Amino acid sequence: MTLKSLQGDKIAQMFIVGATNLSNNVKLVDSLNVFPVPDGDTGTNMNLSITSGVKEVKKQTPEHVGKVAGAFAKGLLMGARGNSGVILSQLFRGFSKSVEGKEELSSKQFAEAFAAGVEMAYKAVMKPVEGTILTVAKDSAKKAQEEAKRTDDIISIMEATLTEAKASLERTPDLLPVLKEVGVVDSGGKGLVIIYEGFLAVLKGEKLVDLDQDVPSMDELVEVEHHSNAQSFMSTEEIEFGYCTEVMVKFEEDKIKQNPFDEVAFRNLLDNHGDSLLVVSDEDLLKIHIHAEQPGDVITHAQKYGSLINVKIENMREQHTHLLDETKEVYEEKPITKKEKAEFGIITVAMGEGISKMFKSLGAGIVIEGGQTMNPSTEDFVKAISDLNAKNVVILPNNSNIIMAAEQAASVVEESVVVVASKTVPQGLAALLAFNPGADLQSNAEDMRGALSTVKTGQVTFAVRDTSIDGIEIKKDDYMGIAEKQIVSSGPERKVVTQSLLETMIDDETEILTIIRGEDTTEAETEALVTFVESEFEDVEVEVYEGNQPLYSYIFSVE
Repeated sequence: MTLKSLQGDKIAQMFIVGATNLSNNVKLVDSLNVFPVPDGDTGTNMNLSITSGVKEVKKQTPEHVGKVAGAFAKGLLMGARGNSGVILSQLFRGFSKSVEGKEELSSKQFAEAFAAGVEMAYKAVMKPVEGTILTVAKDSAKKAQEEAKRTDDIISIMEATLTEAKASLERTPDLLPVLKEVGVVDSGGKGLVIIYEGFLAVLKGEKLVDLDQDVPSMDELVEVEHHSNAQSFMSTEEIEFGYCTEVMVKFEEDKIKQNPFDEVAFRNLLDNHGDSLLVVSDEDLLKIHIHAEQPGDVITHAQKYGSLINVKIENMREQHTHLLDETKEVYEEKPITKKEKAEFGIITVAMGEGISKMFKSLGAGIVIEGGQTMNPSTEDFVKAISDLNAKNVVILPNNSNIIMAAEQAASVVEESVVVVASKTVPQGLAALLAFNPGADLQSNAEDMRGALSTVKTGQVTFAVRDTSIDGIEIKKDDYMGIAEKQIVSSGPERKVVTQSLLETMIDDETEILTIIRGEDTTEAETEALVTFVESEFEDVEVEVYEGNQPLYSYIFSVE
């Protein structure tokens, strides 16, 4: 059996079955933890993201490849959760751009679409990490193009793509030492392999899953996977480089005639003006994100092609990865309200009724429920920004795996939005305390980012499997003490593990210890912990709050 062209109905089936195959293997992907913490992560995030894409595909009449792929990419972008979901959305955004306008695909065009997806995803991640889903996508796309030179059979190309994806996945521990140490392959890469298995099954007429079976809804997936476990080791790295400059230009015909726009040449020009560069354009709009020392020069270059419709300049201390996809549609779809907008609004993410109350008492307008077991999507943030109804918005993700979705949301709305890249609840609380309603957005962003480094975070949770990491042997169901991102204590007794963690974190400079109790702790146990701290560290002031958070018995803030 050979297949020399691909129609819209077939690629729609591929997307649906790829998503369903991932849905059936979420726990497998989630089990590939680097840390054995009970955090639903890579598999869950990729699953929720791709399910959002499938919902859009099902709204299409599947006769046109370009329209089906475009709908899939749009749904993925708005549903993207966590780093893995954002990267997956960019892989298929590039894929869809490559096939835009095509009613059907040839074998060569099919292979080229995979390569275009890789190019888009690498552009989206300013510091790509090899040994991850990016590497698996890159290696398999290269093999697809090689196979397309040898044959015009799409099935053979997909077989070669999948075979190389699996081989690349097995090589990920050689590229990322932490994977080899823990003894796993990359979880995001595994998720991509599973999706590709679904693609091939459709092309070969095999039935991995029931094609009539509906992909579970997002709400159903959240409920099913609420107690999943995983943690992505990929994170948005903080950097220090000048001014974060964002410029959006609406192309004008007269200016384009005088200065024809070439995206590659323009990107190369701006590359000499700064770092962390992202240039995205379509028929109507040009969007630029760059960390530059002279933002005025960037604006001058951009204005040669049209009128400025949005400019943001911020003094940045961490990397921002901003993406733009169908911004015009987002603008048009935003609900119109007659209520006057507030000057400022703050959105934060938390799990646990007590922690939510803490954030609201300090001025957060919206607390999105999420965190370790469920990462909010880009669409969740876009909706929260709309509901907040404020001119200037600050987002506190409180989790390193939520930052990219928050930044992606910030890049597709018309409000002025800054993401203060808090990675823990204590960091988020410290940043919120630094907010000054009398200051402007840029000044608040600087102060809130500065506050992130004033606290150290500790957490006590349990292990979901046996492992060995950083020289510590960990048994399933043992408690673990985590200082920032490092496991420093482990054992069957929570009291011993907790005390050991605090002994590691508290030093002569410590003035305040804040204890946030989880839902599985008792008042008596916490009182005993306070007594221990007061006896061992006489100069440290102790504050206790009921966070009611799941999975984490204690969250500590050390100042």
